[in-house]
Amino acid sequence: MRQIPGAWHRTAAGAGLVGSDGSIHPTIFAEMSALAARTGAINLGQGFPDEDGPAEVLEAARAAIANGVNQYPPGRGIPDLLAAVAAHQERFYGLHLDPSREVLVTAGATEALAAALLALLDEPGDEVVVFEPHYDSYAAVVALAGARLVTVPLRWPHFQPDLEELRAAVSDRTRVILVNDPHNPTGAVFGAEVRDEIVRLAERHDAVIVTDEVYEHLVFDEPHVPIATRPGAWDRTLTISSGGKTFSTTGWKIGWISGPASLIDAVLAVKQFLTYVNGSPFQPAMATGLRLGDDFFRGIAGALRAKRDLLGTGLRAAGFDVSTPAGSYFTVVDAAPLGATDAAAFCRALPERAGVVAIPLTAFATPDRRGEYGTLVRFAACKRVEVLEDAASRLARLG
Repeated sequence: MRQIPGAWHRTAAGAGLVGSDGSIHPTIFAEMSALAARTGAINLGQGFPDEDGPAEVLEAARAAIANGVNQYPPGRGIPDLLAAVAAHQERFYGLHLDPSREVLVTAGATEALAAALLALLDEPGDEVVVFEPHYDSYAAVVALAGARLVTVPLRWPHFQPDLEELRAAVSDRTRVILVNDPHNPTGAVFGAEVRDEIVRLAERHDAVIVTDEVYEHLVFDEPHVPIATRPGAWDRTLTISSGGKTFSTTGWKIGWISGPASLIDAVLAVKQFLTYVNGSPFQPAMATGLRLGDDFFRGIAGALRAKRDLLGTGLRAAGFDVSTPAGSYFTVVDAAPLGATDAAAFCRALPERAGVVAIPLTAFATPDRRGEYGTLVRFAACKRVEVLEDAASRLARLG
């Protein structure tokens, strides 16, 4: 088969999908979801809920379809959703946004991230600093843009960065500091000293901060603090979120990015030639969701915390060492006490051994650092209680 030239190959390589023989592998999520379907195992690998979101949000989408909201929306997003995002940022974080200039609706957080990085990265010497392990699309888009990924390790069991290592990673070549907080895959929530150091380093080296905050309402012990609220951060920060995780509508792919108008204009210049626009009837539904009462937002965090605890109890009973997450869908465990030496091999065998699917943390790491995460495994708690109870019962077979 002849080789196809193009940027696709470095994108796949950036995401770790190119084998030593040059073959292209599926993502670990596709592989493990297919394994779950083939074996009938409970899929605690990929992070999507198995329950629908709030009825008000679903009904708003149905009403929009019925009322003819089925054609192209405005390029920046429908005005009502732009206004709802701005109101949400003020309500929860005290950030005052101009909805017509400082908010942009995207095809999920993934497109917002891609558009932002493609807009801001310009030269092969540009660097993006990211915390590792990291969501796989980060490395893929940085590679697509022709830039260089520089990683700062997060280490078991607390997954907080070492500030000296962070300082060493950021330089005048750093164009973007990319922050995922709450963090996927580890479930970490960064401390105030980490946020403030990121802002200080961005100012010193004239970098832009891009934040992925899709789990903002799924923090368990304290309110989420966006980096954009920290002193000196606003003028150089792009904040990304979406409705998928908050409202259990991951398939709708409605996200948004906010920040200073000059940075949003730069992102829009690229975004309009990616998807152009998306999801007309789902945009008013997201606006409805963002205006739900405080009880809803407290409720989803509380419900997921209970699921985290249920899953964690089952994982400990099965013999894993467990890192208790402070936010997000995910719990990371060390499988070494169960004899694991290779997380990927352990996860591929787990469906037959216990009827449960998980994801190796090595899938979120660069090749040079995979050894640091060699026995760590990620489980997702975003499933119905009865499913988690069944999974815990199955995992008990490992003990």
